[in-house]
Amino acid sequence: MKPSFEKVPTPPNASWTLLNRRLADEIPFEWHHHPEYELTLTLNSRGHRYISSDVQRYDDCDLTLVGPNVPHSWCSAELIDPAEPHVALVIWFSEAWAQSLVGLFPELGQLRNLLAAAQCALTFSPDFARQLQPTIEAMVDQDDPQRLVSLLHVLTQLIQDTKAQRIVPVQGAATADIMSEDPRIHRVLDYIHAHYADPVTIPELAQMACVSVSAFHRMFRRHTRSTALDYIARLRIGRACALLLESNAIISAVSEEVGYSSLAFFNRQFKAQKGITPTEFRRQHGRHFR
Repeated sequence: MKPSFEKVPTPPNASWTLLNRRLADEIPFEWHHHPEYELTLTLNSRGHRYISSDVQRYDDCDLTLVGPNVPHSWCSAELIDPAEPHVALVIWFSEAWAQSLVGLFPELGQLRNLLAAAQCALTFSPDFARQLQPTIEAMVDQDDPQRLVSLLHVLTQLIQDTKAQRIVPVQGAATADIMSEDPRIHRVLDYIHAHYADPVTIPELAQMACVSVSAFHRMFRRHTRSTALDYIARLRIGRACALLLESNAIISAVSEEVGYSSLAFFNRQFKAQKGITPTEFRRQHGRHFR
């Protein structure tokens, strides 16, 4: 299913957009993309969050930053409090807007790293989401100048979330950790993103980074909070999810395309990451992409 293009309206007296979305029955699946960054706080709702080829469960107070032109959708499964609606507080801003802030205010220089890390998406830790929930909710009733101050506060706080988790694209350039500027890890991640379906060994990656194998393990975990093998598995399973949703390819063909010579091993890794088998995944989620 091809994502639809969404035109994000900008109010005449503002440089960015806030949407207070309240839905009594459900958050429907609406597969779409737009050139703006999107920061969404979802409240009183449980369901699944679809971003690129990644599918994850979300719960109350889910805070996620989606990058430009990345296809995405939320789809609710249940209300937490049936007497209240699903709530999605959505903030849209352009990359040019954010970069202009950095140009004007050197104090916001680390915002560049936040934007780079969210080229696909970032999900923020529950503690940070709860901490920022009152600020984001208050923005609904603020005037435009107050909202701008609140948004700057939110962005500067998000930069500090060392437990934020990147949702990585399965194709294209890799992004490093929010605080990382190490060219060695960029080089390795670029290679992994281009060749994740090919056989690759840790010694080869260590040589690429110009470090020993033991130093490579430490460096990779420090920058990605993951082992290299786990990182590659996430990319492979992410691509497998996209193929399962968007094509009618049989499971064994999907397994081979993403780099698994053993269908049994593919099934085990898929279930370990998604909690269900590839067949169950296609049955549960594939209806949205028909």
